Amino acid sequence: MSQPSKRTSHWTSPEGMKYLGKHEGTEPIDVTLVLRRRTESVPPCATWPQPPRWQRGEFGEHYGADPADVDSLRRFAQQHSLSETGSDLHRRVLHLRGAPADLEKAFGVTLGRYQFNGQPPFVGCGHAPSLPTEAIAVLGLDRRPVAQPHFRRPSTTPNTSYTPLQLGQLYNFPSGSNGSGETIGIIELGGGFSTSDLSQYFSGLGISPEPKVIAVSVSGGQNQPGSGDADDEVMLDIEVAGSLAPGATIAVYFAPNTDQGFYEAISQAAHDTTNKPSVISISWGGPEDSWSSSTLSAMETALQDAASLGVTVTVAAGDSGSSDGATDGQAHVDFPASSPYSLACGGTTLVASGSSIQSEVVWNETASNEGATGGGVSVEYPLPTWQQNAKVPNAPSGSSGRGVPDVAGNADPSTGYQVLVDGQSTVIGGTSAVAPLWAALIARLNQQLGAPVGDVHAAIYQIGEPAFRDITQGNNGAYQAGTGWDACTGLGSPNGQALLNALSAMKS
Repeated sequence: MSQPSKRTSHWTSPEGMKYLGKHEGTEPIDVTLVLRRRTESVPPCATWPQPPRWQRGEFGEHYGADPADVDSLRRFAQQHSLSETGSDLHRRVLHLRGAPADLEKAFGVTLGRYQFNGQPPFVGCGHAPSLPTEAIAVLGLDRRPVAQPHFRRPSTTPNTSYTPLQLGQLYNFPSGSNGSGETIGIIELGGGFSTSDLSQYFSGLGISPEPKVIAVSVSGGQNQPGSGDADDEVMLDIEVAGSLAPGATIAVYFAPNTDQGFYEAISQAAHDTTNKPSVISISWGGPEDSWSSSTLSAMETALQDAASLGVTVTVAAGDSGSSDGATDGQAHVDFPASSPYSLACGGTTLVASGSSIQSEVVWNETASNEGATGGGVSVEYPLPTWQQNAKVPNAPSGSSGRGVPDVAGNADPSTGYQVLVDGQSTVIGGTSAVAPLWAALIARLNQQLGAPVGDVHAAIYQIGEPAFRDITQGNNGAYQAGTGWDACTGLGSPNGQALLNALSAMKS
């Protein structure tokens, strides 16, 4: 019978998190056990131009959970009076429900009431759970908000702003494509959209028929428009992706802003056999060192699954410059953008003249408290092979690591995106806008190429300059832009048609 091991992990209590006392409630709590793979090897990525080796559904037979592990954990659950509410061996999850006291005994934790930055109190625990050997994480015992949306509103109405369609033209998105036949998955950890707003917005841009938008509920998350600032994020993501790939289906996965919700959203989107997204856009994240190591491990396996299934994941690199909002004076990068399975999206300040780009520099408006692009060097993930020649600097610790971002696009709120939120026309910026912009471009590339580009890192680093506008001016704090890849804007902003041509040449 499986017993909790003594294996524990790095556990964080973010700055601003206050302990309010022991959790006294008796209401059952739902948790997600994330299991190890049935094999110790990491599943191979679908690296362009190689197609995915397995399709959704059959992937789990090779890299899902071992049925023997599931049986062992079911015995563990029974031993601790925990009931099973569901399981999915393909996604390596076992869903359990139990009384707080039983969960405390099962995982060796003490549950408390906590508060974070004045937000509503939540259940949490002050140290890492002890895990059965078959599991890599238990998610849901700690319900702190794990991620922030990476959008920025300008403090005053900007003189320069763009519709997504104008940016698609400036970035030379390939003609003759609209994302038809593709699905773009969007991960949201709060907020919602109204169909009337979307109809008004898309018709105002002359987009007809308007994109098909589907809300998918994950772990109790719901489409809840009118619930505050998160609506800005949701509407920005949908309106940018939908405008630039109007032929695609937009599947919006709503999940709670917890480690459990975030993991489940990525995992379910990657393995979704109904909507089958070929690209997933994520505009939420937090500094690498704000995540517990078991949560990072679980999230990383979900991103691995996506890469293996040929799903490209575009992720906002953050809006607080090289500090990523941390107050320790050190440089930090944002996760999940820092995962080597994410196409990390940095930000620029773009000024156009007519139908051409007049100037494009690193987005850095920290002097006016209006943010700057995230970017830097990971302390969690080593330098990937595809970045070996990118001249990535060492991390602040002196170690080599994965460089962030990979690519960029307009993000400065002072040159932001014209959107409609809760009935109001407004301008919003942030790297949040760049992730769906790149997701729409990927959907159009997939349509034109007749196959998903999947993990496109190796291809774009090989292609380099012809497909990118190299951003050589500006900084994000600790890092300076320069020729070639840099830790502010990566390889640069896209030349969509040139990127399509280069990927087509690789395929042939």
